[in-house]
Amino acid sequence: MEFTRTSVRRRRKGRLRRTGLIAGASAMLLAAGTAGAPGALGAGDARGTGSVSPRVAALIARMSLDEKLSFVHGGTDPRKLGQAGYIPGVPRLGIPELRLTDGPAGVRVNAHATAMPAPVALASSFDDRLARTFGQVIGRDGRALGQDVLLSPMTNIIRVPYAGRNFETFSEDPLLSSRMVSGEIAGVQSQGLIATVKHYAENNQEDNRMGVNVNVDEQTLRQIELPAFEAAVKAGAGAVMCSYNSVNGKHGCGSDELLDSILKEQWGFKGWVMSDWGATHATSDIVNGLDQEMPSGVFLGDGLKTAITNGTIPVSELNDAVARILGQMKKFGLLDGAATRRPARDPKGGARIAQKVAESGSVLLKNTGRALPLTGKDTSIGLIGPTAKTPKVTGGGSSYVVPDSASSPLATITQRAGRNARVRYAAGGDNTGAPIPATALNPALAVGSDGTIPVTPDASFNYSGTLTVPADGDYSFVYDLPAAYGTLKIDGKSVITGFLGSSTANVHLTAGTHSIAADASAIQGAPTKIRLNWVTPQAARAAREQAVALARQVKTPIVFAYDDGTEGFDRRNLSLPADQNGLISAVADANPNTIVVLNTGSSVTMPWLSKVKAVLDTYYPGENGAEATARLLYGDVNPSGKTTQTFPASESATPVAGDPLRYPGVDNQENYSEGVYVGYRWYDKEKAAPLFPFGHGLSYTSFAYRGLAVRQSHGAVTVSFTLKNTGTRDGDEVAQVYVGASPKTTAPQAVRSLGGYEKVHLRAGESKTVRIRVDAQQLKYWNTSSHAWVLGTGHREVWVGSSSRTLPLHGGVDVTH
Repeated sequence: MEFTRTSVRRRRKGRLRRTGLIAGASAMLLAAGTAGAPGALGAGDARGTGSVSPRVAALIARMSLDEKLSFVHGGTDPRKLGQAGYIPGVPRLGIPELRLTDGPAGVRVNAHATAMPAPVALASSFDDRLARTFGQVIGRDGRALGQDVLLSPMTNIIRVPYAGRNFETFSEDPLLSSRMVSGEIAGVQSQGLIATVKHYAENNQEDNRMGVNVNVDEQTLRQIELPAFEAAVKAGAGAVMCSYNSVNGKHGCGSDELLDSILKEQWGFKGWVMSDWGATHATSDIVNGLDQEMPSGVFLGDGLKTAITNGTIPVSELNDAVARILGQMKKFGLLDGAATRRPARDPKGGARIAQKVAESGSVLLKNTGRALPLTGKDTSIGLIGPTAKTPKVTGGGSSYVVPDSASSPLATITQRAGRNARVRYAAGGDNTGAPIPATALNPALAVGSDGTIPVTPDASFNYSGTLTVPADGDYSFVYDLPAAYGTLKIDGKSVITGFLGSSTANVHLTAGTHSIAADASAIQGAPTKIRLNWVTPQAARAAREQAVALARQVKTPIVFAYDDGTEGFDRRNLSLPADQNGLISAVADANPNTIVVLNTGSSVTMPWLSKVKAVLDTYYPGENGAEATARLLYGDVNPSGKTTQTFPASESATPVAGDPLRYPGVDNQENYSEGVYVGYRWYDKEKAAPLFPFGHGLSYTSFAYRGLAVRQSHGAVTVSFTLKNTGTRDGDEVAQVYVGASPKTTAPQAVRSLGGYEKVHLRAGESKTVRIRVDAQQLKYWNTSSHAWVLGTGHREVWVGSSSRTLPLHGGVDVTH
């Protein structure tokens, strides 16, 4: 493994320091008589590749030690805009402040912003150009809202189906993730906002993310997790955020192998590395490649100052870090007044793009008997589920965005159905709840007249007491934390860990008294109000009975189902929360014409699937999700999204099932023993039938593939075929090319892996010749003996089709060089 080559790496690292990032400017500084001054640059003052501009070198030479230190750790923003991080700048040298904002699906500050669909929905479009447009919207919003750095995109591979942030990333496939992250970064940075790719590396779960050590073999690391990060570097990402977790025994933000050797030396990354919030573990992390500690200076503040003063850490490490940050500020014009020249927001334009992404990325999972699209004959419709009336716009945590506005599906479907149709609504459940009665709590909980609990930034909310319930049953607790972090424990067991947004947990309680504890802290520098509510079994039963009654009275019931994906914790299972599975099953029993719309962030099991006619997955669809949903249901837009993650048939049939060492880990150790067989690669290897395979997605039209031709040229493979729209509607098809294993290597290889794809628009009856290039990189594997990419030669099988399991065309090519 390359992680054992420490001595070789350190010799190489020493050579690079002697010819480092800013050594080219040292002669100028020496001539100016500054080399001996405190904090000045010398001939061996940097690591990495390339060179810094004379302007940046001159600024560093004029900065005091304290001013330099202010760049390598976060501070407190006096303006309190609500963003995630802040660097004060050096006004006397004309260096502006730097503000860093969360933003996987929109800019998260104390202001309205465009709420985009979840990134997993963007990736489900399989549309690289749309990824760039998605980034442009967020980039403009960020600049307009006073921000300089976007803490996004996230491109960790979807490995664990339970992972709480699966919605916030792209895919289980490294090629798709690479193309998505490249497009989004190009769009974000075209607007002058610096993009930060995260979380480097192997941050594939939320549970115990700060404590777990990921043991991953070299081939798996290089082939599965790292390609999208390398693609982000090649796309010019200005910053990289290192992860909470450890990788092969070293903290993500202190790994010399990941940060210095791979990122800065091998990939030539010229930007800076910042820690995830609180992920720094030692002052010496700066020696191993970390450039900036966020959100404060626990280790890279006074501790680093002392280490530099007493000579434990050379000032060259600090100079290099500051040079990397200033270099990106110069590149993006922030040293030339760009910080004061900001565009106006374009809410209407942003909403249009948000809707386009939602329409392009929604996936029609099932459609029996042409239940969809709805037609003018569908004049009796029943909408069921709380998110039909209160739209599910975004996920929680870093992705939580307050939109300018968001219509409900009830409103948009009612309008689209027209005056001749009757659209009725029943909640079927409750994702808001009601305040827990004072008589049930001891001591009483201090709740305002509006049912909320105020929380200020300087005073956390803490409650501990008892909860008395009148009867046995499943109680649903709802913890709404719009600008706060909080936890809820029942009988000493943590049931909710919430972060920015509303979280729900079902708890079975027996009649009598139980312990209850809750806490919350405001996190955006401003007071907030939280809610701690519940839904009793009696209330849940009454809501379900109303929904079933409505289903019997209408021709077409449409159930809107949701989950609560968020940063900070993983899902406990793959079921829909609050017994929505039971609700859907009951509605379908009452009316076999039932349609389900999912507002979920990741794969879910569907025990009711055989009972319903159609399933449309819109993920977290953003602020115009309701408009997109209505257009998709009525066929004004033809669904064209494809799944970017495998949906398992059951919880016992996933790559991590039955092995706690694979997930969630044992004693802080987690083994990626499945190796390169992540996602669909595992299902193919094990011959396991998924509920829905990777790349799956239906349409209101049909497509036929024929005439496969495969040839090798200049190290790549070109796959040609004819694609025809054989249906009666115009539509888009994502044609996918998969490449088989090389027969001339014994290294682990996938049965087939995605080699290329193209989204093709065809009018009804139209045919096109499609050519998809499988570049040489997709034909290589990582050799753990030579620690390098090696071409997999020999006869390679090639498949073409509409998903990883629907591949009507099959051929091959001899790969020789």
